[in-house]
This record gives sequence, C-alpha cells and structure tokens, in this order.
Amino acid sequence: MGACRKPVAHSFRMKVTDLKKIAIVGSGSIGLYYGGRLAACGGNVHFLMRSGFEEARRSGIRIYSKDAGDILLESPMVFREPEEIGLCDLVIVGLKTTANGSLKNLLPPLLQKETLLLTLQNGLGNEEALAELHDARRILGGLCFVCLTRRTPATVDHFGHGTLSIGEFAQCPSARSRLIVEAFRETGVEARVVEKLAAERWRKLVWNIPFNGLSVAEGGATVDRILADPQLHCECRALMDETVAAANALGHPIEADYASFQIERSY
Repeated sequence: MGACRKPVAHSFRMKVTDLKKIAIVGSGSIGLYYGGRLAACGGNVHFLMRSGFEEARRSGIRIYSKDAGDILLESPMVFREPEEIGLCDLVIVGLKTTANGSLKNLLPPLLQKETLLLTLQNGLGNEEALAELHDARRILGGLCFVCLTRRTPATVDHFGHGTLSIGEFAQCPSARSRLIVEAFRETGVEARVVEKLAAERWRKLVWNIPFNGLSVAEGGATVDRILADPQLHCECRALMDETVAAANALGHPIEADYASFQIERSY
C-alpha cells in the first residue's frame, strides 16, 4: 500500500480524515486514482460504481504507480446506488461529461446543507451544469494534470504527473478550498489553489483541444507522433493559437508565448 507523504508547508492544516465522509461519483480512472489515494491515507471514501462493482468487492481497488507507489484497497466501500452512501461532506464528480445528465438523480441523496461539490471533469461548462442543479456557492472545480488508464474496471495504471489545480466557482478562494488542497497534499498529490478557475480551464484547453482532437482525427495518434509529423505539428500549433485567441477574446488573458511553452513541454 502506498504511504502518505509529508504535506507541503502551508498556512492551513487539514488531514484527509477531517473530511468525515467523501463520495466519488464516477469511479473511472480519475475517480479511482484520486479517491484511492484519499482512501489509502485514511479517508472515509465511498465509491459509486457500476461496471467495476463486482470486481472491487471481490478483489479490491488497485492503483499501480512507479512514481507515487502502488495502492491496494482490499475492502473498499463500494456501492451501486447513491442512497446506499447517504449524506457526505465532499462529493467528487469524476464522470465523463457525456454522462452529466445522470447527476440530476445521482447527487441529491448525497447532499446535506454544507456538502461541497468538486468536479474533476475536463472541458468547459461543468461547474455551470452543477450550478443549474444546486447552489453555486457549494461548487468547486479541479483540473487534473495526470496520465492514467484503466487496466480493468477496478484497476488503474498511473504513468505520471497528478497535479490538481482547485478553484472556487462562484467566489474567490476561501479557507475551504485551501483546506481541501491540503487534504490532497497529505496523500502525496501535488495540489494548489487557483484564483481564477475559468482562466485555468482555458489554459488547459490550449493543450487538450489540439492533442486530443488530432489524436482522434488521426486514428489514435500519440503526442510524440503528432509533434514529429510536420503537418500535424503545424495543425497542432494553429489550434493552440486559435484557443489562446478565443480565451483572450472572452476575457481570460493568456500570454502570447503560451502555445510555444505547451509544445516544448510535450516533447
């Protein structure tokens, strides 16, 4: 089992166990990885699972990572229905955005007055979708910079990175967002608070839009292949520049050399 690392120095102190009850809604690679790390450090984590339920009950939840250490949750708390989990302090949403329509039914049984909602989904509009269903003041967004894949429905391979950037949707960063960041840091995850969540999402899209889009369009092309092919490299840079221009036009300033920075760090 992976050991907890010493937290980074910070003005706030919070242990994972200070979050009395956590639910993971969407136990795919993201939900299993971050939820698994919280659980391995003593967090009271409840996983809402469908496809991996029987495997998790039979063999546990496993995370394989050369960098962060392997984790085996031998008897994880896994459930098929949110009513079986009940009211929580923190709900982490890791669903694919195409399944967001199901949140209308999945979330209410988990929410009490002070429950916080943290979405770790890619793209734009996730916080807005949650705000249409619930009080916007309870919503936080997180950006995951991590390389993961699911080996089986209840087993995740972690290939690198893992940084979390967490921000408030309807207000400036507060004690609660800093405390949640501190809880993730206790698990060994590099985490930070961001001042402007929407701007951070656009900065991530500068990488996601070109590489994810071109990978699909080219039948699964990897990042190294895209950068090695002159035409794909040119298309990638053009998409990055277009994304930067869109962000700036919408009032989320991104520096002119940011596309070059993202390309250089991807080699």
